[in-house]
Amino acid sequence: MTFDFLSVVRMAGGLALFLYGMTIMGSGLERAAGPALERTLERMTGNLLSALLMGAAVTAVIQSSSATTVMVVGFVNAGILSLRQSVGVIMGANIGTTITAQILRLDAGGTMESSLLLQLIKPKNLAYLVVLGGVLLMLRGKTRRSRSAADIFLGFGILFIGMSTMEAAVAPLADLPQFSSLFAAISNPVLGVLVGAVVTAIIQSSSASVGILQALSTTGAITWSAAVPIILGQNIGTCITAFLSALGGSKNARRTAMVHFYFNLIGSIIFLIGFYTFQYTIGFPFFEEAIHKTGIANFHTIFNVVATILFLPFTGILVKLAERTIPAGTEAHDPLARLEPRFLAVPAVALEQAQRCIAEMGRAAQENVGLCMGALLDGAPLQEEVFAENEAFLDRAEVEIGKYLVSVRNDLPKGMRRMHAEMLHSLSDFEKIGDYAQNIFERAEGFRAQRLTFSGTAAAELRGMYAAVGEQLRLTVEGYTTRQAETAQQVEPLEETVDALKDLLKDRHLERLGGEACQIESGVVFLDVVHDLEKIGDHCSNIAIYTLQLCEGSEQFDTHSFSKRAYKSSEAFSQQVARCREKYFAPVEQLHS
Repeated sequence: MTFDFLSVVRMAGGLALFLYGMTIMGSGLERAAGPALERTLERMTGNLLSALLMGAAVTAVIQSSSATTVMVVGFVNAGILSLRQSVGVIMGANIGTTITAQILRLDAGGTMESSLLLQLIKPKNLAYLVVLGGVLLMLRGKTRRSRSAADIFLGFGILFIGMSTMEAAVAPLADLPQFSSLFAAISNPVLGVLVGAVVTAIIQSSSASVGILQALSTTGAITWSAAVPIILGQNIGTCITAFLSALGGSKNARRTAMVHFYFNLIGSIIFLIGFYTFQYTIGFPFFEEAIHKTGIANFHTIFNVVATILFLPFTGILVKLAERTIPAGTEAHDPLARLEPRFLAVPAVALEQAQRCIAEMGRAAQENVGLCMGALLDGAPLQEEVFAENEAFLDRAEVEIGKYLVSVRNDLPKGMRRMHAEMLHSLSDFEKIGDYAQNIFERAEGFRAQRLTFSGTAAAELRGMYAAVGEQLRLTVEGYTTRQAETAQQVEPLEETVDALKDLLKDRHLERLGGEACQIESGVVFLDVVHDLEKIGDHCSNIAIYTLQLCEGSEQFDTHSFSKRAYKSSEAFSQQVARCREKYFAPVEQLHS
């Protein structure tokens, strides 16, 4: 058997199968683990050890340190994790990524020729049975869980089939003296590190590049002296994914990528110096012996574990190096930075971040309503820049959050579909509140420019109505932000009161116009503001019901039936309405007594 063009094709095909199997197995494991995995990672605090263990666990599950690091870069960019909190997760990810090589070494060892059963349980043979099981699950499975299990089975089987294909394709290389000469040249430590780094950077996966090295080791032509620097280089090359992910991110996101790079670079240099110092003083008896899959897997694991232990007391140095490499500067915080494209593959995390951005919209709308009413009723400064900034944010947020929500994967778990739909509704309602605030702000500008005034009674009426709407808006934003049903339930009784105030104010205003106690120009502004405030209350009511839906989490939650049943018919609701009328309606009504 000779190594020819067809061998190259088989090698490339085997590598493609290997990468595909690793990818779909990781995706299946990630979905099977559920959103709790990412949420736990998100909630990592300054506890370095717990962060390290979580980073290792997440990476072991999704089979990719690059994916974990990209996720961490996203968390830092979104402001969820600090730079210091990310260090432990990155260290743990380097340990977790060694699990793939340890899985692949299972196929190394004895021949097991004595028994058909023993032959079948060898990974390269068992892989075909596992793929068969995965296909059957895929064809028969209807649920998300069964599809995840099918992906795990298929990925595991295809991974080993790809590995076996690569091993068979490179087997003829053992007879080529040029191949042995090539790896003799790579025994140069610097060249070996460069080869490992470049190959890994190209395929963007240290697990895959280690797998390739394990396949090549079956030829018996790769020695420890050649493999060690290549493995160290592979750990450096895997940093390219984090670098690419951090491009365009915040300074701390780019610093997180630098922490990952410095950890692997400095660790590799220390290991390289230590390894060759020992070799040229005492000497390793196996230095020029052939290395096999088990040796590659074990050295890969030992390097990452030892490097992590060495750096544990010096995590602050990694942070300082990253901060000096990317100096601090003025960088405005953008609430929409939470909309990380990296999170789209994990719907639970993506929806959580979108919900927080929508809550920021609520706070911006609430501030603008306060600014415009203060300018209209109390002669407060117009604060045009602040108002315009909030309004621009609301307009931009509606577009960007909407696009982000549409981009979330279609195969949302059942419990997230309602959340996704109601977030789209809430997004629109908060933006409309901002629009009505814009209306009032423009009326306030014209009102002041024309030097118009309200009568004392009219001004007091508007203050009374704004007090109710302001409380309604405060409870709406608070309930949505904290997802507290108790808070959201207080909004609708206020809405009943606001509607009653609207009717009262319109009737009283018409009486004043008939008695010529009010200017026509001021009266038009008065009625327009009453209308705008009432519409703000309507949108608050919508958002409060969405919040209650999210808290209840029911897929069959019907807005209209819920409103009639829970809000309009209960004794508790009637009592709340009575309290709101006494607090907000009665004082305004007494202005005319």
